[in-house]
Order: sequence, then structure tokens, then C-alpha cells
Amino acid sequence: MSIPGESSHFIMAPEIRKRALDTIKISEQYPRNAAVMMLCYPKNEETHIALILRPVYEGVHSGQIALPGGKVETFDDTYQTAALRETWEEIGITKEKIEVIKKLTKVYVPPSNFWVHPFLGISKGVLDFILQEEEVAKVIEVPLKELLNEKNVTSKKLSTSYAANIEVPSFQLGGYTVWGATAMMLSELKVFLKEAMDV
Repeated sequence: MSIPGESSHFIMAPEIRKRALDTIKISEQYPRNAAVMMLCYPKNEETHIALILRPVYEGVHSGQIALPGGKVETFDDTYQTAALRETWEEIGITKEKIEVIKKLTKVYVPPSNFWVHPFLGISKGVLDFILQEEEVAKVIEVPLKELLNEKNVTSKKLSTSYAANIEVPSFQLGGYTVWGATAMMLSELKVFLKEAMDV
């Protein structure tokens, strides 16, 4: 199957971000690259996806919900290698336990000036997470059916790194509000899965 692409990102993109992306020449920003893993696995006879809660720190992504992943280093030979390495470093799941299914569409994140490259991976066994506490405050285990449930799509007024008190599309997942680049990437995964299941 082909992937849905940027149109699925825009479903969960704030209007202010859409306008900004229309005016920014991303190549002129010389963005860095990051890679993340959308890791699906079984738990209690249901498919779950692992999200992480970032610790509170001095930075633009402090306290936010994210996917396991991080900056691509010079020694990473591919974006997929980086996503697997970062998943192991942050939540303790080794690459041997993950089957990478597909690369999804990259997302530009203006506040931190990163291209983020997402990968869909699956693990067929129960997972035991080991947290890198400097990077991860908590693993949030979300049943995949929550992501696919339209009732969990909402909007909230939030103050972000680029605007105060703006209406932001978001998911309510695992008791947390998920917005921004993470919500945009999850939106593509949601569209992809619904098309695969023909629902």
C-alpha cells in the first residue's frame, strides 16, 4: 500500500502551522534530521502503540507526548537505523524485537528545526520497557483502537512554543492530549490503517 502523505498530516495541524509552512522555505533553514518509531505490539490480547512522555526541561518539547526517537547521528547509516537505535536507547527495546514495516511521510517541525522521519514497526511479543530517565518520564501504552476511534479527535486551546492560547487539533490517548508533530504523524498512521482495513 502507498502511504497517505502530507494531506493526512494537515488533518491534525494547527492553522498557524499550515500558514507558516506556506511561507517557509525549509531547505533554507538547514534543518537537522530525526527519526521516530511507531511501535505496535500485543498487550492483553490487543494491539497497542507506545508513546512517551518527555520530562520537564528547558526546551521546546518539554513535557510533551512523543514517539520514541531522536536526532540522527553521523554514525547512523540510515534513518531507520537511527529510529531503531533511539527506540532501544529511550525505552529499552532492541532492534531484534522490532520488524520495520514501512517508512511514513517525514514531518518538518519549525520550533526545533527538524525533519522527523517516522517508521512503523511491530513486535510480536510482550514488551518490557526500560526507560532512559533523562529523555523519558513515562511510557504511555495506548490501545490502537483508541487512535482509530473518531471520538478521540478533538481540539484544545493551548500555548505552544510559537503562539499563545491557540486552537490546536489533538488526540485524547491514554489519558493525555497529543498534538503537534506527534499528532500529525499519528494521523497518517490512522489513515493508513483505516485504508488497510477498509473502514
